[in-house]
Amino acid sequence: MAPNSRIFLTRHAQAEHNVDLDYSIPDAPLTPLGKKQAASLARQIPALQQEVELVVSSPLRRTLQTTTLGWGPAVSRLGGPQTVVLLPAAQECNALPCDTGSPREALAADPEFAVFDLAPLAPDWTSKRGFYAPDEAALARRARAVRRFLRDRPETAIALVAHGDILRRITARPGDGPSVYLWKNAEVRVFEFDPEYVESDECWLFQRDDVAAAGGYGPTSTELEIDEAEGKL
Repeated sequence: MAPNSRIFLTRHAQAEHNVDLDYSIPDAPLTPLGKKQAASLARQIPALQQEVELVVSSPLRRTLQTTTLGWGPAVSRLGGPQTVVLLPAAQECNALPCDTGSPREALAADPEFAVFDLAPLAPDWTSKRGFYAPDEAALARRARAVRRFLRDRPETAIALVAHGDILRRITARPGDGPSVYLWKNAEVRVFEFDPEYVESDECWLFQRDDVAAAGGYGPTSTELEIDEAEGKL
């Protein structure tokens, strides 16, 4: 366990559902602009590329692509894509097609994603049931599981590439509920474990720095649903 570790939380770059507000796109990949944003991010954080000891990613296509491009120098230095840890618990919250990952077999059949170690992807990781359900209680448990995973790793500098909605829950504070921060596309923020809670089950994080953002704001599926309900779209 490395309770003093620095955690480089990263939101994926622009994906197709962020552009057209169409969250029916299955496992939405990056747009051409999103790929440019992720590649630009890599150039903005050269010191972090050298510092990071472990790269972790949600297994959705857009996060894997952001990992490859945005953390590419670190991934290469650490031994290649097969060293990236795929963490199904870090997948996005909603049960919409854009936020539901692809089966392990589909990723293995695609040369872009077959380079990753897909072993952590159990058949139920795309189910959006049980541990992966989109209700608030399950999401809180899943966010806690991500924090505990990061805390219990031996590395002292870890990059996690994930999604805006789950990142807001991972960065929740005691008594406050999920963060309301609007993550930008291809944004990196540095967090550390709160010393007061690091040994607790919740092991809350606190933010240390804003580092870089290669893209502008892109709404998550939850934010799109809220806007629709309020008549803003």
